[in-house]
Amino acid sequence: MKQEVMTFIKKHQLLKENSTVLVGVSGGPDSMALLHYLSTLKRNWGIEVIAVCVDHQLRGDESLGDLEYVRETCQKWEIPFKGVSLDVPSYKREERVGTQAAARVLRYRFFAEQMKAHRADFLALGHHGDDQVETMVMNLVRAGSSRSFSGIPVKREFAGGSIVRPFLTVTKEDITAYCEKHSIYPRLDPSNEETNYTRNFYRKKVVPLLKQKNSNIHTTVQHLSDTLREDEEYLWEEAEKVLKETVQLWKTERKATLTIPVFSKHPPALQRRVFHLILNYLYDKLPKDLSYIHEEHFFGLLEKDKGNVRIDFPGKLKVEKSYGKVVLYFPEDSQSLPYHFTLPVPGRITLPDGSVLRSYFGEWDEEEGSCHYCCTGQIALPLHIRTRQPGDRMAVRGMKGSKKVKDIFIDEKIPKSARDQWPVVMDDAENILWLPRVRKGEVSHQSAETSAIHIKYEKRDV
Repeated sequence: MKQEVMTFIKKHQLLKENSTVLVGVSGGPDSMALLHYLSTLKRNWGIEVIAVCVDHQLRGDESLGDLEYVRETCQKWEIPFKGVSLDVPSYKREERVGTQAAARVLRYRFFAEQMKAHRADFLALGHHGDDQVETMVMNLVRAGSSRSFSGIPVKREFAGGSIVRPFLTVTKEDITAYCEKHSIYPRLDPSNEETNYTRNFYRKKVVPLLKQKNSNIHTTVQHLSDTLREDEEYLWEEAEKVLKETVQLWKTERKATLTIPVFSKHPPALQRRVFHLILNYLYDKLPKDLSYIHEEHFFGLLEKDKGNVRIDFPGKLKVEKSYGKVVLYFPEDSQSLPYHFTLPVPGRITLPDGSVLRSYFGEWDEEEGSCHYCCTGQIALPLHIRTRQPGDRMAVRGMKGSKKVKDIFIDEKIPKSARDQWPVVMDDAENILWLPRVRKGEVSHQSAETSAIHIKYEKRDV
């Protein structure tokens, strides 16, 4: 076993010479064997090994006895020890979470504190090959993506260093034999024999059946986990590139937009991952009821022929398809209250979404989409900037009569989610002069010498 573990350590670079290694020790056979194994490397590798132990206060004197057992063993083996008792029951009640979840949060919080206190490079944990099989099978039953099926990581970043699991290459049986060979007499947690915990059910009922078909299944599953993780890392890197190319993420509000034809030209494997990157950007914390069903709804929306469709996601997130584009937004961020501002000439105002409108006097010049010119003698000052109102109409340049602002937005394919906050520029007589970047009102043609009011619209950065 020692050589097998060493080969695994070197393959995955789980240790380095002259480093500080914390070992999470519970008093059970897995962690005690790991602590002993790493202590044998101290001389050749020049590493400092420190045991960290947690009493979760879930089994009264028994769990406290586990901590004391680890403390005494560390004294015998001349290994520095740091132990703590954590009030998991109280945390469980306060946070309304399960026992295992509460214990894990507090345990890893303590581990992180110790990593920083000792400036440690690694936190070694005793998960073994059978644990990996259990995890993979559990994920197979409930996971909806390859990412969540990739199993226990051999190595991952944690608290300025890395969590490493050198024993993922060996079985529980190997560890038991190691303990017997080195006269290690671990403490046993009776709760590990109960099947009311999900993991224990798989451990007792499912994994033994798999081992009957493949006694080396832990190696097979570890190889699967490694290859899946490598594949996932590559695909997510590519997805990040597609995200930057195809999705507009807004800095000032939780909102994302994409153009369907541009987005859809990429492979489905990358589209799915970009979708999840968008969700991670929009949500502060992913809702528990967000599932692969919502992924199916999203991609179904992209394929629909109907022009304008909106679906609801958990946490009030809206996904709206409009004119070949999709926008994901939260109504409380994207649909704020109506506004009405006065724009002096010269002057400047900043709209609620961060866009800016400026006005000043000057000579008539060639107009651009972000600029509008009004003859000083044909409008009533001051200028007003407001959101649209029911019944709004404007005389559109190049057309006879007037047209509803609502119909103009439809003709110009302005998304529904943007219409209620689009700025409407009008004069003091309530004549609508301009819908910035959409349509300009009818004005008299002026010579180059005629004085005019310049209005410039500067869209905020996104």
